[in-house]
Amino acid sequence: MEAQAWIALAVGVIAILSGLYAAMKVVIRSIMAEIGPEANGSSIKEQVNRLEARLDHIYTILLER
Repeated sequence: MEAQAWIALAVGVIAILSGLYAAMKVVIRSIMAEIGPEANGSSIKEQVNRLEARLDHIYTILLER
């Protein structure tokens, strides 16, 4: 292969790797937005905490009867 073909191959590999990097960055950023503390009440952790509080309330109502 000539030098021009090697350069084209290297540029192609770099383009593919940079595309994969960008895709992974988007995926990781969206996951961190879902579980992060600044999710404004819509994170999975906060939803689980609210459900646990409701379940505790239901248990206290049932134990009173």
